[in-house]
Amino acid sequence: MINNLLLSGGPTHDFAATSQELAGLLAQRDTGSPWITTTIEHEPRAFFAQLRDGTSGKCAPWDLVTVNALRWRMEAQRYEAQRAEWRYVVDPLDIALLDTYVRGGGGLLALHTAVICFDADPLWHELTGATWNWDRSLHPEVGWVRVSCLPASAEHPITAGVGPFDVHDEVYGFLDESDGLVALLTGTHGGRDHPLLWARAVGDGRVVTDLLGHGVESLTHATHRAILRRAAAWATGDR
Repeated sequence: MINNLLLSGGPTHDFAATSQELAGLLAQRDTGSPWITTTIEHEPRAFFAQLRDGTSGKCAPWDLVTVNALRWRMEAQRYEAQRAEWRYVVDPLDIALLDTYVRGGGGLLALHTAVICFDADPLWHELTGATWNWDRSLHPEVGWVRVSCLPASAEHPITAGVGPFDVHDEVYGFLDESDGLVALLTGTHGGRDHPLLWARAVGDGRVVTDLLGHGVESLTHATHRAILRRAAAWATGDR
């Protein structure tokens, strides 16, 4: 059995629904056999405390860590009404803990708004491979998105055999991307293609960043569900 620790929660998205849907689709293989058990934490401090307990031996170790959340400083004026509930300033020691966990062999799945979390902390940026830039990053309204496959997708276990597909979601674009980022899936807006999914080895660990997943309708899409199952298997080495 694979243990997954999932951080959920934040404004403007139905994270309760998407996190439950994600936990459900990872719970069983297509064969129906038990696979991944997910523990959902809604508060970042509790999430990092659980991660610390798993790495220190106070509880069973975590094979996979998932971030399906939107927690950041919320410094722009337009977020003033939401700050009391959702503002979060990450502790550098917590991000360092997550970095150590991954580089030591842990798996990380960063879903959709994860690239906005933690205010583009340098260690978080190194893990995810791209982060939101408030001066230029943007996305169109939620709607039908054409997801395209790049040549590298045919060779990767997560996307092998996957063809272009349409999903009700949103395309994040104009992020700050790490050098040499190799996209497996892309979407188009603003006159260019943008990476939507990539997978990278970070130290001895593996990270999958999937920018899709705005709502339940994306996570119930058959192709996206298959991709997420494969992503979890790849990130954990199917331990």
